[in-house]
Amino acid sequence: MINPVARAARAVMGRASDRQRPDRQRPEGQRLVDPGLILGALPVPVMLLDAENRFRYVNHAAEQFLGVSAAQLAALRLTDLVPQDNPLYLLIDQVRQSEATVSDHDLTLDSPRLHKSAITVQGSALPEEPGGVLLVMQDSSAARALDRQLAFRGAARSVSGMAAILAHEVKNPLSGIRGAAQLLEISVAPEDRELAVLIRDEADRIRALVERMEIFGEKPIARGAVNIHRVLEHVRKLAQSGFAAHVRFHEVYDPSLPPVWGNRDQLVQVILNLVKNAAEAVTDAAQHNPEIVLTTAYQHGMRLAVPGSTERVELPLTVMVRDNGPGIQEDILPHLFDPFVSSKAAGNGLGLALVAKLMGDHGGLIEVDSRPGRTEFRLHLPVLTERDVDSGD
Repeated sequence: MINPVARAARAVMGRASDRQRPDRQRPEGQRLVDPGLILGALPVPVMLLDAENRFRYVNHAAEQFLGVSAAQLAALRLTDLVPQDNPLYLLIDQVRQSEATVSDHDLTLDSPRLHKSAITVQGSALPEEPGGVLLVMQDSSAARALDRQLAFRGAARSVSGMAAILAHEVKNPLSGIRGAAQLLEISVAPEDRELAVLIRDEADRIRALVERMEIFGEKPIARGAVNIHRVLEHVRKLAQSGFAAHVRFHEVYDPSLPPVWGNRDQLVQVILNLVKNAAEAVTDAAQHNPEIVLTTAYQHGMRLAVPGSTERVELPLTVMVRDNGPGIQEDILPHLFDPFVSSKAAGNGLGLALVAKLMGDHGGLIEVDSRPGRTEFRLHLPVLTERDVDSGD
């Protein structure tokens, strides 16, 4: 079976000669669509390499994917962007040897100029271009992020149910245990008083844990127009006046952003958690130049269902919190937002689980990308619309 994108590419390569060939079968007045326009409009990166892996053609999506313009790519080889030991070259060699379509999944393209993960690549040979290989790339990270978001929401619901049970079944008996311990502390002999104090302190510790879990309860949130830059500025001031006084903050904001449709206090809690984690990461790593970068941008994001509704919302507003710490352990990364999972020795594993839960309540999405020297959390948030204003939610 011939790859349809490869078929279009062949048409592009041969369109000059095709224009000289009369088309007697085409009905009068009917125009043929230029295959180059089709390839250029595809939302997936398409690139054609010659026998020496030089770029012969890239569409607009490939320029964005590689972060290099078509004019610049014309003077480059693939090795200028991707190291030669990358599995991508095995796929290219296999395509040339078999002259068949070859696919590979979950590739990582990592170099000083390019960092992409969870990439699916399809390569096809072009007989009209000896040694030429057409590459079509698909970034699967968005689909994975959606899958993880569903898992995060499920985990948050399980914690919500646990919190409700604990609050109902544990807090009342704990009050009785604590009261009895206080009475014992007064009446028992001095040598037994230490045990009564121990019972009281442990009851307080369990109650504090239950209260921390109660914040996962399923409650509707009050939402309105929120200026995300004021939220970020508030969090930065809190951080620099306390736990992140030694950290340099760098802000890259888009001043034209519309308001977020959300809850200000909860958004402060989300970003404060992320900034605190970032500050702890650069501190624990004894960084000489600890830095946290706060960024906002507007881009056409994904569409997600609003919790408890069939309505779907766009998430074009992006907030990023990046640090230059050591990165997150690879075995923890897939479970980072699960309850009771923490990369910190003294962590309880509820902070990021709460972040994921609050983002789910907003109908938003959270992603994380981490490697040594760079960890970035990205929040995708809904913006205020006329429908939200009219609803008066």
